[in-house]
Amino acid sequence: MSRTRRVFRVRSRHAVVAGTALLAAALTACGGGGGTADGGAKSEMKQKPEMAVSVNLTGDQVKAGEPVTVTIGDGKLASVKVTDAKGGELAGQISADGKTWKSERNASAGADYKVEAQNTDSQSATTTFKTTAADKVNKVSINISKGSTVGVGMPVSIVFDNPVKNKAEVEKQLKVTTSNSTEGSWGWIKDYSGKDRVDWRPKEYWKSGTDVKVDMHLNGVDSGVGGGLFVKDYTTEFKIGKDRRIEVNLDTKKMSVTEGGQTVDTIPVSAGTPGGQKASWSGKMVLMLKEGTIRMNSETVGLGDAYDKDVDSSIRLTWSGMYVHAAPWNNASFGRANTSSGCVGMSDANAKSFFAQSQVGDPFEVVGDGSKGNADIGNGYGEWNLSWEQWQAKSALAGGAQNG
Repeated sequence: MSRTRRVFRVRSRHAVVAGTALLAAALTACGGGGGTADGGAKSEMKQKPEMAVSVNLTGDQVKAGEPVTVTIGDGKLASVKVTDAKGGELAGQISADGKTWKSERNASAGADYKVEAQNTDSQSATTTFKTTAADKVNKVSINISKGSTVGVGMPVSIVFDNPVKNKAEVEKQLKVTTSNSTEGSWGWIKDYSGKDRVDWRPKEYWKSGTDVKVDMHLNGVDSGVGGGLFVKDYTTEFKIGKDRRIEVNLDTKKMSVTEGGQTVDTIPVSAGTPGGQKASWSGKMVLMLKEGTIRMNSETVGLGDAYDKDVDSSIRLTWSGMYVHAAPWNNASFGRANTSSGCVGMSDANAKSFFAQSQVGDPFEVVGDGSKGNADIGNGYGEWNLSWEQWQAKSALAGGAQNG
């Protein structure tokens, strides 16, 4: 692997014509004299100095994950173009003094690159280099699929396969664009799985109707020790649906549903049994996944052999297993007592209707006495339990807020 700067030179031409094509492969161009009009005396055209340009990456065994830098010895750069074999181009900027050009993104792994440089005297030259394949590749999982419509509480959540040590470098490549300049910030947390995760949360709940695009320009970015390189970019687009919010009151044993600020339903429920592990989580959560009919086994959540049954109209609230769902076996407790094993249960009819009307991403808040407190932030989407200032502080960049 070689990172020695390669210097390639191009001798001046006699006459420089505007728009002259860049040299395809040769690194020198010869100059010569021309005759006078009377066919007699010869005159020497004064040659321009050689153009000497160096590139920081050279050879066929270049390690990916750093920018391409082109430097001119004398004179000033007029343009630099760096392309790969697939036609992709690394954008970059020439410095104010015209001496250097640096790509905005890193060279990616396993790619053939061509560098074409031209100075202000229209001299030009070409060189190439190849990057090696990544020793280790990092990948991501994104919580919102392209074309989705989600509720006003849904954050953008990215979970990484491998550890991310270079959090600031990764975060710089993540961009959220919205149709109404929504203010928000990235924040780094540990997912319930133990993996690194970064979420983008608006300062306040989204406005209904907002269009959102997320660009993850990660190709060529190094995750840091133990994480590996990213070898592709990612993107997703989604829309914010109706402003639908849910609140469960553990004291009244009622669940209220609002849409656009107006109450549209009040449902008798039975939440978790107070005083132990069967109590419900409280605080602000988000409807994560509409899973429908699922098998629930208490042994999988550390509650012994209390139950093992198929449960209808199930919507996930935490990764650890708190749901809102149908619970016809607990009919006598709805609106009267909290006697479940941690979930929020209701009648079949109410659960079916609630399931049909709900959106993934709807805010879901549990208030009142008898809970076991808030779940960890990464155990679902718990960032709404933090103040805006607390959430901003979890950005790897100073002043993490941005307008999307």
